Amino acid sequence: MKFSPMNIKAQEFTKSIRGYDVEEVRAFLEKLSNEMEGILKENESVKKEIIDLKEKVTEYKKIEKNLQDTLLNAQETSSKSLDLTKKQTAMMIKEAELKASQILENAKTNAIEIKNAVNHLREERDLIISKLKAIVNSQANLLHLKIERAGEEPEKPTTTKSQKDFDVDVDGLVDKL
Repeated sequence: MKFSPMNIKAQEFTKSIRGYDVEEVRAFLEKLSNEMEGILKENESVKKEIIDLKEKVTEYKKIEKNLQDTLLNAQETSSKSLDLTKKQTAMMIKEAELKASQILENAKTNAIEIKNAVNHLREERDLIISKLKAIVNSQANLLHLKIERAGEEPEKPTTTKSQKDFDVDVDGLVDKL
């Protein structure tokens, strides 16, 4: 029989000549005492279990706090790392763009220098060709003069033949150069 406050209040004892039956009351008190002892032991063990569970909850809360702190630190570190990576990437892109523009500018400068050098070489070539033409023409004129002077000598028929042999193709020489 389990005891509850209602059972205890509702318990009725049989009457005897001197009042309640002493044996019945003692038996009831014994049962009540045993039940109360069991309840007190159970209550004590439940209190110990509650204390243990509270300690575990405290430990779990500490672990949870540590995990949250670790997670926040990881997120901050990740954010900082991501920001740093973005900054480094942006800096690398700017450096690459700067280097590319410098390379482009150097290439343009080199192209202009090469173009100027080619033009200068063409001018020198044209000047040399003109000088060579002038030299060849003057030499041809000298040869013609010598041939003409040689023609005043008695052997005129041979000078005419030799004048044709000394005709110089100035343009042909220049083209070969």
